[in-house]
Amino acid sequence: MSSNRLGEPETNHELFRILRREAVLPEDLAESLRRMVGFRDILVHGYQAVDKQVLRHVVEHNLDDLLAFSRHVRESFTT
Repeated sequence: MSSNRLGEPETNHELFRILRREAVLPEDLAESLRRMVGFRDILVHGYQAVDKQVLRHVVEHNLDDLLAFSRHVRESFTT
């Protein structure tokens, strides 16, 4: 992505702001992914106990967001 000169994000949250600003991602998808960054941090770093209901919700309702993210990035940078 740096070869496209979109800017260097200082945080994972900022990455999604940049991708939205540059019209790589639609606003609603960028927002969903920004929220998932915090959840990822909890899972990876063990900042707090994982609520099994929240985990179930993410798996059942947000996996399509990850697929959409892949599709948008691939379409934006393979032209």
